[in-house]
Amino acid sequence: MTPVFAYLAQQEILLLFLLVGFGALLGHFKIGGVSLGAAAVLFLAVAVGAWADAQGHKLVVPETLGGFGLILFTFSVGLMSGPNFAAALRRGLAPILTMVLLLVIAAAAAVGVGRLLGLESALVAGAFAGALTNTPALAAAREAAGHSPLPTVGYAVTYIFGVVGMLIATSLALRHRGQDRDAPTPLVNCTVRVETAERPSIGQIGQRHGGRIRFSRVRHGGMMFPVLPAAEDDVLCRNDLVTVVGPADEVDQVVRELGHASSHVLQADRSEIDYRRITLSNGKIAGRALAEVNLLERFGATVSRVRRGDVDMLASDQLVLQLGDRLRVVAPRERMAEVSKYIGDSARGLSDVNPIALGLGMALGIGLGKLVIELPVGHFAIGSAAGTLLVGLLLGRLGRIGPFVTTLPVTAAQALSELGLLIFLAQAGTKAGAQIGVAFTSGAWWKIALLGAVITLLVGLGLYLAMRHFFAMGGTRLSGV
Repeated sequence: MTPVFAYLAQQEILLLFLLVGFGALLGHFKIGGVSLGAAAVLFLAVAVGAWADAQGHKLVVPETLGGFGLILFTFSVGLMSGPNFAAALRRGLAPILTMVLLLVIAAAAAVGVGRLLGLESALVAGAFAGALTNTPALAAAREAAGHSPLPTVGYAVTYIFGVVGMLIATSLALRHRGQDRDAPTPLVNCTVRVETAERPSIGQIGQRHGGRIRFSRVRHGGMMFPVLPAAEDDVLCRNDLVTVVGPADEVDQVVRELGHASSHVLQADRSEIDYRRITLSNGKIAGRALAEVNLLERFGATVSRVRRGDVDMLASDQLVLQLGDRLRVVAPRERMAEVSKYIGDSARGLSDVNPIALGLGMALGIGLGKLVIELPVGHFAIGSAAGTLLVGLLLGRLGRIGPFVTTLPVTAAQALSELGLLIFLAQAGTKAGAQIGVAFTSGAWWKIALLGAVITLLVGLGLYLAMRHFFAMGGTRLSGV
């Protein structure tokens, strides 16, 4: 293998993509139902780096490429998380604070155990990241350690323990998922025959349910009348038929309030109105709330659901649309082509990388990360990874600044984040390859593994007990935590 290593040492880009390709291939194989995924790239890079070092060759992916992959990953994650970040903080502040407290306790325990075992702080930081299977934490540890390979060594040794430990905790949580009361209910639709004499408007019913339901179609007066897109000011009278969309429990409540579930299915009648999924690729609409788009006034059309990535969401008026969203549109048949043209309906909406937001956002994040903050006890900088993450969160939350869209389609952001992660792991692994051999030959590996086991046990058990017994969190949600 010496000639191969000698050649690859001169072909850094070829080395990078060989590691990414073969590592990703290994990550697809499952053993006992478990696969390593992207982490397989790291382990392959470490193994190849260590093997080459033993043969007297240095196989290292350039540091610049690793840094690029890292900030591409963190910025893309920030963009994807931004729209829901503030709402998640408001809804789950107490569990989040509890989780932060547990991580602080685990970090303190890691420092204490690491000192007892005589491990270097950079090694402890990497072991902490690996025990929690947290790649961004590894990136932060490497940056804080001056890009030393030691954090990656600690990460590589403890990662397997982290995966197994968290899988055990997840299995424990899912044992109780049948008793969940907090699991999100899927969206359903139901045609309701109105029996109430109250004559409420569709807008009034929507307000009564806090915007958690949506009406898509209505037929006034009986079977001889056409099916129409539902409007906020439509008044519901006896024997009207109306289609309601929302979570199953909310829809059941609306059915009880208005009358009963009808055997007629309004969406089956496509003589006057039609429905279809339309992909949002019009940049003039992206970043705006659904109410601002006002399809009802423009085309007599309504949107009942929005599919973002693999998630179906109710099309509330406050929902901010993103490029690549697939809108379930109900519109008059003769105007569906106009609606489709207005929304865009191009595959470009799924893959547009939005180079303005990508380039300027990452540049701003790098600049923020380099900014030195002076304190009485010294100075520090948050680093490029944290800077791009924060800017990504902000741009994802804003959605739009004037005429400019500040987000990427979910599919494009997911692809960029995965590519960035793979590049970073390949670079980090090759740099740590030489050091991992030293860790095993010196006998330090068992100390690192013991430290990782302590961290994984502390966090996994602590989270399970706290979320299950203090916050009564259901098994499905707890497994995600």
